[in-house]
Amino acid sequence: MTNPNAAVASDPIDPETLRRMPFQKPQPLGMIPDLVVPSAIPDDERIWVPQGPSVWFRPLCLNRSQGYWVNLLRVRKSGVLSRHRHPGPVHGFVLKGRWRYLEHDWEATEGGYVFEPPGETHTLVVDEGVEEMITLFQVTGSMNYVDPWGATTGYEDVFTKIELCRKHYGEIGLGADYVDQFIR
Repeated sequence: MTNPNAAVASDPIDPETLRRMPFQKPQPLGMIPDLVVPSAIPDDERIWVPQGPSVWFRPLCLNRSQGYWVNLLRVRKSGVLSRHRHPGPVHGFVLKGRWRYLEHDWEATEGGYVFEPPGETHTLVVDEGVEEMITLFQVTGSMNYVDPWGATTGYEDVFTKIELCRKHYGEIGLGADYVDQFIR
């Protein structure tokens, strides 16, 4: 079967021009717009949303329709941050510093990638001597905070992340709707 819209050899467009030509058709009707964050690590400290003492996150994509979020986690203290379970997969890329889980013998270091399978429960630790840790995380579903025996003590998901952002950005004068640019 021949595509009637495909370029044919008799067309006056040379192959290199054709290769460099952008897509000539409209995008799908109703498609959400691209999300481009020009400076993932912002110069403006106000963009970082406080999550706990010396712990912040910077939203990059908060996807309500698919139930995931992508953010930078920044930690400026050492010690245990949280013990949590992931019902969905998590991807992490360490941009600065290092961290580990008490339950594993590996350490996530600058430039390293981590995949956490659904069902994983672990205790996040930033060791002494790490002045700042920044990791990009994509979390699908929720993070369920648990005690050492697995009893749930709290949770966060894309909706609680959005709420935290709205509250923070409203309080600092950027406006609660500042977070809307990251929501898909």
